[in-house]
Amino acid sequence: MIEISRETNPGAGRFPSALAALLLAAGAMTMGGGAAIARDPAPMTPIAGAGATAQADDPDMPLQILVSLDDQKLEVYRGTKLIETTRISSGKRGHGTPTGVFSILEKRRRHFSNLYNNAPMPYMQRLTWSGIALHEGVVPNYPASHGCIRMPRAFAQQLFSMTDRGAHVIVTRKRAEPRSVTHAALPALRLAETEVASLSAELRPGLPGAVTDGEASTVGSIGPTEPALQVPSEPLRILVTPTSAQERLRDMQRVLDRLGYDPGPADGVMGRKTRAAIRLFQEGAELPVTGEPTDLVLRALYADAGEAGPATGRLYVRRNFKEIYSANVVLKDPDQPLGTHLFTAIAGLAPGAEPRWMTVVADEAENRTPEAVLDRIEWTPEARAFVEENLALGSSLMVTDRPFRLHSGLGTDFVVMTRQ
Repeated sequence: MIEISRETNPGAGRFPSALAALLLAAGAMTMGGGAAIARDPAPMTPIAGAGATAQADDPDMPLQILVSLDDQKLEVYRGTKLIETTRISSGKRGHGTPTGVFSILEKRRRHFSNLYNNAPMPYMQRLTWSGIALHEGVVPNYPASHGCIRMPRAFAQQLFSMTDRGAHVIVTRKRAEPRSVTHAALPALRLAETEVASLSAELRPGLPGAVTDGEASTVGSIGPTEPALQVPSEPLRILVTPTSAQERLRDMQRVLDRLGYDPGPADGVMGRKTRAAIRLFQEGAELPVTGEPTDLVLRALYADAGEAGPATGRLYVRRNFKEIYSANVVLKDPDQPLGTHLFTAIAGLAPGAEPRWMTVVADEAENRTPEAVLDRIEWTPEARAFVEENLALGSSLMVTDRPFRLHSGLGTDFVVMTRQ
């Protein structure tokens, strides 16, 4: 379903009051193509009274939206606490809603489709630039849309008021549920120090601004600077993914060339010159001379170059939909499945606090747990330092072996579709 945005005048296209009353009484407003927008009398389902209290208790805890296509349900979590749920209608046969990890890219209260008879899509929250979105619409008890996720009117309106651009939306076939996770591979906040002026409490009677108390007067004066801690406020979007065999070979050729072994061009092809360069390195490192880039050979090669490696994984960092950093990481067993796992920092990002993370499995691979996936990541000191100095509440780390570049262009977070 491809939707092209068209802003409208907020005052234009309104129904006369009598007609509006008639439509509301009938419970529907006609859409392009003969469909109708649902007017559900009770579309929201607070979870055991948690809706208001969860938000009041933890207003800064990140919001996350989970959609189950099998159950035709949408659930809203604040941290790991379920606060709201609603029924939905997703894509019908031939127009299926893709599963994966998305984020809200754009929000419009009034939006229209130019592809489907100018059909209204109120309270639209865009998930991809190719047209998938959350919005108000008809919600029968089965998939009926052209790929978007329809919600009842009252719920769509309430959700629109709760979310910000960048909020994660995870769409799965079976119901997924977030849970807390602790692991050494998850970053912790490392605050950078800045210098600020301190106040000197010298007794300086007679100076302008002095406060006199009896015979003594005190004045605040600019003294030596003291370090202050800056807490980041903009969340990061971090993605770790395996490098391809060709990318790993190209990086090995780069390191061999840097050390003077002349492997030929860094083209990702294991040619005669590359094998000869490996043999020369093996001979100098007193390793069996085979010309094969085994894990032992690669680790010795990168250690000799003073680099972390082998470069079996790649880390990318975005903030506010822009890439700000990338680096190699070591991903153990890079050719083994990972699945797609999302980790989100939900609390504890303050000086001296213990960071709290949660995880959602968006795409399970051979029963690999999130903890087992984290076991396979080895950060470089430089990459970890960069992330930890910029970490903010709501930052996320996605580990996936799925392609991400197709839908993660300019103006997006990392979009990973697990099935289309």
